[in-house]
Amino acid sequence: MKEKIEDKKAALLKAALDLFTERGFHGASTAQISKEAGVATGTLFNYFPTKEDLINDLYFDVKGKLSRSMGEDLQTQSTFHDKLKKIWYNMIEWGLNNPEDFLFVGQFCSSPYITNYTREIVMKEYVFLHDLVKEGITNGDIKDYSAELVMAMFYQSSRTVVSFILDSEPQDKDKVIADGFQVIWEGLVKK
Repeated sequence: MKEKIEDKKAALLKAALDLFTERGFHGASTAQISKEAGVATGTLFNYFPTKEDLINDLYFDVKGKLSRSMGEDLQTQSTFHDKLKKIWYNMIEWGLNNPEDFLFVGQFCSSPYITNYTREIVMKEYVFLHDLVKEGITNGDIKDYSAELVMAMFYQSSRTVVSFILDSEPQDKDKVIADGFQVIWEGLVKK
């Protein structure tokens, strides 16, 4: 029985992701989301009491997937540079493999529909990156910038690279990814 419930919830989240990225929050009604998911509208409200709850659950779900992807195989890297580079490559790969999810995060991370509570909970998933940046500053690997600023710049730069690759389909996407990291690295590293 639990599997059936999870299937319906997953179908609703997927339909919401598709419609929100295509039409925005206002352009996607709960009735449309339910129809796209193949469930009754009342069923949607069994899982998500309000549209805002659905938006926040989806945001939490997608940001959690991104965070887990960013941290994959991080323990195999030994230097600050290599760890940051691994996170970069993981992030870009996730964005290219999950363009709707990546678009959703980019479109709605500053949305008034996402509650402060959800943002706080989501940021707990990124403590590893915050700690890594602080470690890089403390060890003198990078300039003494705000860790929050570095994280924001890192994320926004990754969005730019993913969008560039998806929109223009460059012949040498590996070079674009490497160049993108180099731009970030040269802006951070002490010379």
